[in-house]
Amino acid sequence: MIFKKVGEGKPYPDHGKQTPRDWAEVPPRMVRLEELITTKRTLDLGQLLAEDSTFYGDLFAHVVEWEGELYLEDGLHRALRAALQQRPTLHARVLVLD
Repeated sequence: MIFKKVGEGKPYPDHGKQTPRDWAEVPPRMVRLEELITTKRTLDLGQLLAEDSTFYGDLFAHVVEWEGELYLEDGLHRALRAALQQRPTLHARVLVLD
């Protein structure tokens, strides 16, 4: 299994981080793919395989830690690329919500 769980939607409260600039305040760290719960059930295969898919966005995935769980809010394609390359971890910005 790649992820802890495949979810649909964001079960945590709105955190107000909308743009890559907002997320830039959150320092990146390594997270294990097996600890992540996705917030999306589907992906675009073209985006997964695109070489420049992060050209206009953040280089790091966006994860929200809420109630002891790690939710992959943005970066599903990066996480799957890491899994396909047999890497068990991913660099992500982890926002901790109380």
